[in-house]
Amino acid sequence: MTLFRPCIDIHGGKVKQIVGGTLKDAGDGPVENFVSSYPPSYFADRYRENQLTGGHVILLGPGNEVAGREALAAYPGGLQIGGGITQENAADWLSAGASHVIVTSWLFPENDLDFGRLATFDPEKLVVDLSCRKTAEGWSVAKDRWQSLTGFEITPQNLDRLTGKCAELLIHAADVEGKQGGVDEDLVKLLGDWEGMPVTYAGGARSLEDLKLVNALSDGSVDLTLGSALDIFGGAGATYQECVDWNQSLR
Repeated sequence: MTLFRPCIDIHGGKVKQIVGGTLKDAGDGPVENFVSSYPPSYFADRYRENQLTGGHVILLGPGNEVAGREALAAYPGGLQIGGGITQENAADWLSAGASHVIVTSWLFPENDLDFGRLATFDPEKLVVDLSCRKTAEGWSVAKDRWQSLTGFEITPQNLDRLTGKCAELLIHAADVEGKQGGVDEDLVKLLGDWEGMPVTYAGGARSLEDLKLVNALSDGSVDLTLGSALDIFGGAGATYQECVDWNQSLR
């Protein structure tokens, strides 16, 4: 069954919810849906208390390392971490309390997935982030905070190439991330039909009904992250308690 997966997105040292497609290296800053007055540890504590597993901390750009460590320290072994992860710093983040490291851009030094780099990680501690953008052909992985398209397409054949090389996939639909306009149903269905390993989808979720929808589209094989829609992140579409209750009802 589809589970609610929590998140802590950190930008500029603060917990935020942003419109994913507006992250840039230069120019105006991203469009922000929400900026919390609470530190990352506040949210990590809540996830720990409610026994939510498989949540992710995403460091959106440089200068967020201290905040990321704070979240991991509040819930050791209970959160994954991503954003700027490489083979050189992965062990350090695992030592800091991450259950897994989430890696995207470092695996794509050129235009395609580097399987040599992929092989340098412990697959049991690795989540590969294949966050993507819609193209005329389907979906292509986007790196560098979703600014640059790669040539790696989200297809069952390409996903098969990752079997046994990581513990899980995390896939943000960058075009709908933070917009609360609904999930990318076609992408969710593709991921659900594949069923090669655990997958968490993020992007566009707006209510508890979307948990039910992803559960139906994927036959319960794809988990869902809700962010901007949650009341704890300033949203009005779903309450955090509703999502906790959903998970507990599946135990």
